Amino acid sequence: MRIVLVGPPGAGKGTQAAFLAQNLSIPHISTGDLFRANISKGTDLGKQAKSYMDAGQLVPDEVTIGMAKDRMEQPDAVNGFLLDGFPRNVSQAEALDVALKADDVKLDAVLDLEVPEDEVVKRIAGRRICRNDSAHVFHVVYKQPEAEGVCDVCGGELYQRDDDKEETVRKRLEVYHTQTEPIIDYYREQGLVVTISALGKVEEVTARAMEALGR
Repeated sequence: MRIVLVGPPGAGKGTQAAFLAQNLSIPHISTGDLFRANISKGTDLGKQAKSYMDAGQLVPDEVTIGMAKDRMEQPDAVNGFLLDGFPRNVSQAEALDVALKADDVKLDAVLDLEVPEDEVVKRIAGRRICRNDSAHVFHVVYKQPEAEGVCDVCGGELYQRDDDKEETVRKRLEVYHTQTEPIIDYYREQGLVVTISALGKVEEVTARAMEALGR
């Protein structure tokens, strides 16, 4: 299957992408991984992306599209892939269609993870990260530490990242609504969109997604 995964920040796309890719035996292709891989390997696209990033500028669509196209043509993606974080806007979606058509393949589904905005804010703004190890993540509602403000693992101080503050989260949601959400209508016109609720336990959402994709 060839799938695009969409949803607002805080919808759990990364978590669901990993489980779905494993269940479907297809590679999980995320924009972040594409950038890191190309930059670390020193590819031409990676060098271009790094030059924009170092200058504090957005990486142009054509560079991101080039990375994605190259990754989708790798041997492990012959039978399908799951795109996470790409396309981010309608122009990228159109470019993806052109790239797939050139290879005589097409998308099978666009999985839309639906989460109420207030839940997104609660999920992200409630996160607390350990200053000693950012892999130690807690939540004021869903995963409370034994002692308030103290990491259960190493005893480090827990803090709220600037990116997780409510005003920042709401700005990120505005960007999503303006730039990324329109691709849902774009793909809906092609009959590709499958919308599911991303509320509940991780395994419940995965089961819901697998059932919807099976249909």
